[in-house]
Amino acid sequence: MSDALHESVASTVGRKEARKLRARRRTGNQMWAGFGMFGLIGWSVAVPMLIGVGIGVWLDHAQTRPGFSWTLALLLAGVGVGCLNAWHWVAREQRSIEREDGEDP
Repeated sequence: MSDALHESVASTVGRKEARKLRARRRTGNQMWAGFGMFGLIGWSVAVPMLIGVGIGVWLDHAQTRPGFSWTLALLLAGVGVGCLNAWHWVAREQRSIEREDGEDP
């Protein structure tokens, strides 16, 4: 192996080891923070989905001709919006962790 490759591997391993050591030294309720993030992500998907279903049911009852299900269409739209919302939260948290660890995102 070349010296540059050795230095690259050593740098990567050193950075990951430093991150593990910082995580071990941290005090607090990391487990509860993780559960809180799961809850936040769950609600960020569930709320748009339920709003879509509510509007869809209302539109289905207001519509006089059958044939198109607004409930199903807006349920899928709500799930899509919720997943994008959850992705946003996770990406933001990942950037925060990388900034804290001193890594380039």
